[in-house]
Order: sequence, then C-alpha cells, then structure tokens
Amino acid sequence: MLVVVIDTSTPAVTAALVWGDRREFVAQRRTVDARAHGELLAPAIAAVLGEGGAGPADLTAVVAGLGPGPFTGLRVGLVTAAALGQALSIPAYGVCSLDGIGAATGGATLVATDARRREVYWAVYHDGTRVAGPAVNRPADLAEAVGGAAVDGAVGDGALRYAETLPWPVRPEPRYPDPAVLARLAAPRIAAGAPGEALTPLYLRRPDAVEPGGPKPVTR
Repeated sequence: MLVVVIDTSTPAVTAALVWGDRREFVAQRRTVDARAHGELLAPAIAAVLGEGGAGPADLTAVVAGLGPGPFTGLRVGLVTAAALGQALSIPAYGVCSLDGIGAATGGATLVATDARRREVYWAVYHDGTRVAGPAVNRPADLAEAVGGAAVDGAVGDGALRYAETLPWPVRPEPRYPDPAVLARLAAPRIAAGAPGEALTPLYLRRPDAVEPGGPKPVTR
C-alpha cells in the first residue's frame, strides 16, 4: 500500500512516499521556506513519486498533517491532499501535526511550533501520547497554560525560536513533523480500509484577513 504523506503546518514543506503496511519510507522531500508552500509542495510530491518509480494511480491513501499551523501554508497542504484523494478516488486521513513530532518523543515533552504573532502552537506529550493541547499561547505564558501537565523538556521549531523564554530545556530535534510518524498514526485506519475523512484544519484562531463589512450608511 503506497501512501503519500503531506505536511505544510510549519515552514517545512514536506512530502513523502511510504509503504503504509510496512511503514517504510520510499522517498521524502523537505524544504524549509515559510513563504513558498504553494510553489514547493506539488514539485515535492512529483519528486517522491518519481524517486519511488510510482504514479498517482499506484497510491492507496493520502495522509495529511491537520495543523495547527498558520492559515495560508496549512491550507495549501490540506487542499492538495483533499484534491489528490478526490481525483484518485482514494481515502484521505488527517493527523494532528504536533503529534507528528510529539509521538516520537519520550518522557514529559512540550512540543511547540511557530504560530507567528510572537505565539506558538503547543501540546504536551507523555511518552508519545498527547495529554494536553493543542492550543496557542505566547511563549512567556506557556508555564501557566500547561497547568498541571508535567514537562521536563521542549522540542519543535517554536521551542527553538523562544528557547530563552521557556522555563524548560529545549532539544534541537525533532523540530518538524515527521512524515513517518504521521503515517504510523494513520496506519490503523489505512489497514482497516476506513472511509476517508474531511480534512478539517486546526487553525486555533481566526486568520488575519477578514471579510470587509458592508458599506456605511450615508447621512446628510
């Protein structure tokens, strides 16, 4: 079962081709560029298919990171994943992108990714299982936000960006969602032949752009 995995929830634009039943990589592309998700993702998917000697018709499922992530970049990945699923008549499955980092950690770990506006998206994991979050807060407020969840270290791009602010030691890796972990988390659904899902993004807050209001009344 060949599965394509997509994540655009962080500055890392990621596409991978995985054997879903064996959870083994066939090919992977990751480029870190926070402003080029739309330009980089489709060529990355084409590259991993080419490296794996596969075509779109060989795919059996799509796995996509649902975020949380900045509005525009995250939307690129989810629209692409949904379009692939619909065009190829294969199921698409979503996984929280923070789980793509946290599920590979041990101990009590805070995962934080950059949410811009001097905030981070975060969740807390105990031996790879999420116990708090996802949520969005300023780095200085995280100790209070996690409440009673014990934390002995932090990982992720957001943790590295605000390491001097966080009260926990920050490890350099893992920094971005791992497509192998995302595929592993979706594997039970893939193996069971579960129906595809609506890929609902985890934005956690409103986008910067808003619909303009109606015209103001004219008075004389």
